[in-house]
Amino acid sequence: MFLISKFFWLAAQPLSIAFGLAALATLLAFAGRPKLAGTFSLLAALVLFVTLYTTTGTAALQILEARFPKPRQEPADLTCMIVLGGALETEVTTSRGGMEFNQAADRFVETLRLALRHPQARILISGGDGSISGVYEGEAEASERFFSAFGIPADRLVKENTSRTTYENTVNTAELLKSRGLENCLLITSAYHMPRSVGLFRKAGIQVMPWPVDYRTSGIAGLSLDFTQPSLNAQLTTTAAREWMSLTAYYLTGRIGDVFPQ
Repeated sequence: MFLISKFFWLAAQPLSIAFGLAALATLLAFAGRPKLAGTFSLLAALVLFVTLYTTTGTAALQILEARFPKPRQEPADLTCMIVLGGALETEVTTSRGGMEFNQAADRFVETLRLALRHPQARILISGGDGSISGVYEGEAEASERFFSAFGIPADRLVKENTSRTTYENTVNTAELLKSRGLENCLLITSAYHMPRSVGLFRKAGIQVMPWPVDYRTSGIAGLSLDFTQPSLNAQLTTTAAREWMSLTAYYLTGRIGDVFPQ
């Protein structure tokens, strides 16, 4: 299932769809089907235009980010935090060492902030090597260097270093929580990723308090044309498409109870 999901996403992301339509149009043109080739060329151009020059991705991502607002106050007796992986560039850290973060670094920055404010709280880091090759160090393993650099002792960390997907995050984390007697933890992950994550933890019978971070949108954008930032628009559209597809797939396969958990 892991490899199937990886290869499916390679083909299903917006820019890959546009490329596939354009390639099909080229083949049809060479095969002497100019009208059909023109139709697929138009579809390819439409996908590219929506992806690059509209705020469709921003609007779709905003809906996900708004599903679980962050609580106004931190719990006074915080005992446990779960931070989902996806913020470290493990390919880089494997070869260079150190700590190299990507755009989701807020997951670890916020966890560190809370850890310093709540010294009694345990930190469960869930994330292994999510690459197809499986040759890089797990994110939970690499994260120990980050927390230790800021004085967080290793005995506060619970490392789940084998999961490759959000589903595996949940299954493996559930076992660790039960074995360590930890419950009612904060769940720290990107805001757009929170609906799927909460749905999985609920399905596993684990109560968590959603603590979203890493917002990618302003929350007030509307649908419009946008010719100022095509690369960013493409990134946001790709992220939104992947998350909505994942929610649908997880619901259809019974991994979450609702297509859009609330």
